[in-house]
Amino acid sequence: MSDKHIDEFSGVSTTGHEWDGIRELDNPMPRWWLIIYYATIVWAVLYMIAYPAWPLVRESTRGLLGYSSRSEMRAELAAANAAKANYIAAIGSKSVKEILADDKLRTFAAAAGAAAFKVNCVQCHGSGAQGSPSYPNLNDDDWLWGGSPEAIQQTITHGIRYAEDPNTRTSEMPSFSGLLQPKEIIQVAAFVASLSNKAEGASAADIAAGKEIFAQNCASCHGDNGKGNREFGAPNLTDAIWLYGSTPAAIAAQVRSPRHGVMPAWGVRLGDTTVKELTVYVHSLGGGE
Repeated sequence: MSDKHIDEFSGVSTTGHEWDGIRELDNPMPRWWLIIYYATIVWAVLYMIAYPAWPLVRESTRGLLGYSSRSEMRAELAAANAAKANYIAAIGSKSVKEILADDKLRTFAAAAGAAAFKVNCVQCHGSGAQGSPSYPNLNDDDWLWGGSPEAIQQTITHGIRYAEDPNTRTSEMPSFSGLLQPKEIIQVAAFVASLSNKAEGASAADIAAGKEIFAQNCASCHGDNGKGNREFGAPNLTDAIWLYGSTPAAIAAQVRSPRHGVMPAWGVRLGDTTVKELTVYVHSLGGGE
């Protein structure tokens, strides 16, 4: 004779558990739920047999189907590289001008160039190519040697003042500390600062005297009007873009003991194709001509 308690309202036996007079009915699980539950167990067992599942010391069980996520990844990478191969070959065989004229090729080259820029160029020019103190901003339109695609490619390929490349861009401003008197340096700095309206505090007499000194010593490279000369890499002194500071004091320091930046020649390091990709990317930043 069973001693189980039967619920008087539902007629279902209880489990024997009771909390504050509340008893738990011993209803069976729904059949559909049990079928799904057992099916998942069977599925799990079959999955462990068919696919890699159990970790071992150096690898895992291989499974009857021989599936490998690493093999799948290698196949996908191979397919991606094969898809890129045609673009890379085209970039290698075409000039930068031809690449820019092809929308698909230009888009691919700019994306590849952006990746190469992040690896090789951000350390000096910044992640957004905005530059930093003593390193130029590549987004503006102030280019010492020109911002055309060909000029940018030449600069990237051979670098700037890079001694190991015979075709590197070279131009050095001489130190005027031994050529001009201290007062004359202050005067020419005042005049140069006045060209971009930065000569606060400088006297009219110093600016006038500096103009004469500039004509005698500086105009041959920077031009009579101070607009610069790309043939020599001489910067425009009349705009608001300054690499080493635009105050009279900063300009005087550059006149006394000029600083000369150095950029590596990337042609040998990266190869012609990557240089072209970088050229397209830098040109696309908005400052390229």
